[in-house]
Amino acid sequence: MMSSPPAKPSATSPGSRLRLSEALETLSVSSLLSGDLDDGGDGERGGDEEGLGDLEVNPYDGLPFSSRYYALLEERQQFPIWRLRKSLMESLESHNMVLLSAPSGAGKSTQVPQWCVEYALSYEFSQGLVCCSQPCSVAAVSLALRVADEMDLSLGLEVGYRVSHDDGCTPDTLLRFVSDTLLLEEMMSDPLLHQYGVVVLDELQERTVPTDVLLGLLCDVCRQRPDNFRVVLLAHPTLAPRLATFLGPSVPHLSLDSLLSDPPTRGQEEGGEVEEESKTLKVNRVETLYRELSSGKEPVSAACHMVLDLHRRGEEGDVMVFMASAQEIEECVSLLEKECVALSPQLGPLRILPLHTGLGELTQRVYGSDPEASSLRENDSSEGVDGLMGAGGPGVKRKVILTDSLAEASFSLPDIRYVIDTGLQLKTVYNPQIRANSQVLRTISKHQADMRTERVNSHLPGLCLRLYSQSVYNDVMREAHCPGVVEENLSHLVLLLKRLDIADMGQCKFLDRPAPEALMQALEDLDYLAALDDDGNLSEVGIIMSELPLEPPLAKALIAACEYDCVDELLTIAAMLTAPSCFMTAEPSREEAAVTHWRPLMHTEGDHMTLINIYKAYMEHNQDEAWCTTNFLNHAALRLAVVIRAELLAVMQRIELPVSPPAFGCQDNCTNIKRALISGFFLKVAHDVDGSGNYLLLTHRHVAHLHPFSSYLCRQPCPDPPSWVLYHEFTISRDNCIRIASDVHPQMLVELAPQYYLGNLPSSDGKELLMELRQSLEPHTYEQDGVSDVHSCTHRDGDADGTHNQSSTELCVVQ
Repeated sequence: MMSSPPAKPSATSPGSRLRLSEALETLSVSSLLSGDLDDGGDGERGGDEEGLGDLEVNPYDGLPFSSRYYALLEERQQFPIWRLRKSLMESLESHNMVLLSAPSGAGKSTQVPQWCVEYALSYEFSQGLVCCSQPCSVAAVSLALRVADEMDLSLGLEVGYRVSHDDGCTPDTLLRFVSDTLLLEEMMSDPLLHQYGVVVLDELQERTVPTDVLLGLLCDVCRQRPDNFRVVLLAHPTLAPRLATFLGPSVPHLSLDSLLSDPPTRGQEEGGEVEEESKTLKVNRVETLYRELSSGKEPVSAACHMVLDLHRRGEEGDVMVFMASAQEIEECVSLLEKECVALSPQLGPLRILPLHTGLGELTQRVYGSDPEASSLRENDSSEGVDGLMGAGGPGVKRKVILTDSLAEASFSLPDIRYVIDTGLQLKTVYNPQIRANSQVLRTISKHQADMRTERVNSHLPGLCLRLYSQSVYNDVMREAHCPGVVEENLSHLVLLLKRLDIADMGQCKFLDRPAPEALMQALEDLDYLAALDDDGNLSEVGIIMSELPLEPPLAKALIAACEYDCVDELLTIAAMLTAPSCFMTAEPSREEAAVTHWRPLMHTEGDHMTLINIYKAYMEHNQDEAWCTTNFLNHAALRLAVVIRAELLAVMQRIELPVSPPAFGCQDNCTNIKRALISGFFLKVAHDVDGSGNYLLLTHRHVAHLHPFSSYLCRQPCPDPPSWVLYHEFTISRDNCIRIASDVHPQMLVELAPQYYLGNLPSSDGKELLMELRQSLEPHTYEQDGVSDVHSCTHRDGDADGTHNQSSTELCVVQ
């Protein structure tokens, strides 16, 4: 028999509740667990004994439920998803995979994991623990906080979370909210996920690469563990038909839409409850208005003015604004703060809250209550992104949530009455032909637009203002957004799947198959990095690379650092490159001041060495936040870099790789650092074609420039631009800048890059120079390398004419 949530205790008088509270204060946990409360016999109970007789005990920690548990239980039972609770529990008994679809805000992300824990409890967790996967790390943390509160348990004990660089679980944690990336990595060491009895795969409609891959892999785990493994798939109704077809008729599909469209009659059992829920849904009606922007008007200013117009109307309700990117969110925050100064105090305060993944743990501020915000504001007059503008007025207190696609399905907030949708998103799309990302500003899909409208969550009539025409919605927007496997670099994914002994991507079941050219490019890059052997399986280097939680080129550079005795320095560089940028984005009026503070930290050998300088200075100042603020550095990013570096060091020690002592500061060490970087990033080298800083990227002949804040452009006196640079990132955008660049000697590239790679480069002056260097070095170097290198060179150079050799073609079979 499956356990059900305890019913609320019967109503008692205020005096009785007071006596119960006083009695609880005198009880110890041991007395509650030992059964000493039952000393009153089976006779009548009076006074305190009657109150204690109603006490329910939490089955997960053995402690009595608090009054807050029952208050939250009443709120939980109002969620529409509760109508599917019984059906879900029955399906879990008879099926090892269940698909459940419900619209945003129905409560599926918080309630379904708790029901899965109840199911696991009915088997006393003999089948394993419960894991809930989330595409977004900040959403996983937020859900863990909320669910722990609803279950009346301690976060980090019975309920926890595990995301990149933050583990809030113990070995005994019963319910774990994890990022989809970490769950996929966990399958490398435990392909059948033996420690889990139930896995919930949430937000499938987000179509991230790890979630799509997990969907296929979990289908296989279900086949191999048919008796003691359950998978619950949660998705928005827009994706449900495709998923149902993909999974087949053997997987039951529970849909909230079907229940709401055909509710039971009043005469049926629980009919009253259904009717009450239907009423609740009808109250949350939303009117959609289209407002096409006039020519030349920016979405940021238009959204800002729309927020102010709504606030001036004086009607109740919070506002959620969907912007295209985090940068636009911050711009809108600044603009609103400036405009709010001129508002009448009689209108009431505006609490402006940004919400995007870059904020990390600060995203939880959106759940803060207004009275607390008011008191904080009165005690602290400093300005910040969490701004309460016009506090103290008699008007309406209102939250304004400025967000991007993060809040389309995550972070369900109460009292959202108005949604303003710009209809745009800034996407980073990878082009395998040129091995570079492009930042593309484009319209969202119809499904995304509908999900944004569903964020209205108010007892009052809602309003969605779309800052585009209805013809854009009908004719321009595609039905659904592109899945990640079609638009992202697949090198790291292929590395993980190779580690899982999946010989080719054709063996992995995909909802949408990756493009063949993207898979071939990923395999080619891994082959260049020596991660694959001649049979297309992982080499020893590839196995070590898969152990490191880094992008493949950075992992290869860190492994090469073991040979060049610069591991300590490469650990710092890898951590700084993995964390967000350590440089604060200064306002245009303060950019010169920021550069003045950065200049003493800049290194003459390039931006990679500058990152080491910054990290060392941060540690020397005891990770002081005030020092970071003074020097226009991001304290959160640097603090995360410290965590990442410690994790990488622990991995290297676990797999017994040599860690050389620090030697930063001498010229030989800087040269060795560059050698290690070239070993991983030889695909990211550029040549100055005219001596004025116009860099031709060798792999795809695009012209780019150094970032304005590169050490080569900010040092005084300003040095001449280096002839050859190795860079970390190039994105095709408005400025076409290469970021984090250091000068390298072309002879290093010839010595360290695979020789067949040089032959495959497109024609350019830089390639001719490298080939001349290669020929001049061959009599002195390559003849001494033995037969193996000559064979490798002749075997690989067949690709120079643009054709793929047979062995590389056989590495991947796309069905």
